[in-house]
Formats: sequence, structure tokens, C-alpha cells
Amino acid sequence: MTDLLDDAHLEQTAVVANSEMNRERRIAAYRRELGFDPTAWLTARPAPQRWLDVGCGSGRALFDAAASLSEHVEIIGLDLVDYFAGPTHPGVDLITGSVLTWQPQAPVDLITAVHLLHYVGDKIAALTRMASWLTTDGQLVANFDASSIRWADGSPIGRPFATSLRRNGFHYDASNHRLTRTGHGLPRWEFRYLGADTHAGPNYTGQDCVTSHYHR
Repeated sequence: MTDLLDDAHLEQTAVVANSEMNRERRIAAYRRELGFDPTAWLTARPAPQRWLDVGCGSGRALFDAAASLSEHVEIIGLDLVDYFAGPTHPGVDLITGSVLTWQPQAPVDLITAVHLLHYVGDKIAALTRMASWLTTDGQLVANFDASSIRWADGSPIGRPFATSLRRNGFHYDASNHRLTRTGHGLPRWEFRYLGADTHAGPNYTGQDCVTSHYHR
């Protein structure tokens, strides 16, 4: 079995703690990468709304969005690396932290994660936590590569994981590498996390990524 890292050590590696990686994206990149317009979705809903962007990078996309959203939308940007652009925009709160340890103070209406999950160790735990943060009709939209979920020997879990995703209320669009969920939930999985591998090489984005290894 490949030597695997726990999440505390993983977050210190060059693959994950990279201040340049995908950090300067603007709001147009969210529409392209997620196939979804966060600002239009939020505008169509009754105020107040809370939007959490996990892996927000510099935060510039959130500043773009805040300029076109009403003051009734609270925007939170979470990123592992404190490398935010400034000055901050009113209504945007940028926080340094990990999706695996940080906790919002109240339920969230929208969670977006542009390519964030490619660099998380325990991806299943991240999905569980984000699902638990949603409001009853909230929406999660994230880039995701199901082939990064592996058995201890490095082989993809494949169909058993896909089945577990559906059973837990997630929809995976394999052709576009997107994962969505509607509504609060507490997913239950039959997989136990073993650790992460930073030597898996590039995924479909062309950048080095992290594979996450589990035992049934």
C-alpha cells in the first residue's frame, strides 16, 4: 500500500498548501466550472440568504458577486491559505480554515466548491460536513472527481462509491465532474478513511491532485 498522509500533514504539503493554485479566478469561472450561476440563484430566492464558498482562493470572485447582490445576501469565503485579495467588500467575510475542521455558525443556503475537493484528504468527511451545513432547501454544487476515491491498494472504489453517493442524496455528473445535493442531511457511509496520497499526479484538470483512500 502507498504511504498515506493524515489530513494534518497533508495540508502542509506543496500540492495542497499552494498560494498560487486557482486563486485568482473571478465569478465567470464559477459559471463555467460549475455550470451554475450563484448570483442568479441567490437573487431568485427570498432574503436573507447565506452563501459559503469553500476554497475561495483570493476571494475576488466573491467581491464580484457581492457587487451585484443585495445586502441581504451574506457571503462567506473559506480557504486553507490566508492569501486573500483586499480591501474586503461589505457583506463578504473571508476566513482561513479547513473544510474538515471549520464550522459555520448557522445553516447555509448555498455552498460552492470550485476544484476544492481535488485537494482534500478525507473527501467523504468533507461531503458529510457540507451536507450537514445546508438549509432544508439549500444547494451544494462542487467539482468532483470520483476516481480520486480509492481502496487501500490504490484502485478506484468505483460502483460501490457511486451507489453510496446516490443513497446519500448526492447527484454526480461524471461527464462534467460535478457533484450536487439539495437539502440538509447527515450522510452515512460504509467506508473508513485511511489517508491521502499526494503522488497520484494530474487529474482531469491537468494539475496534481490528492487521492483519498478508504477501507470498507
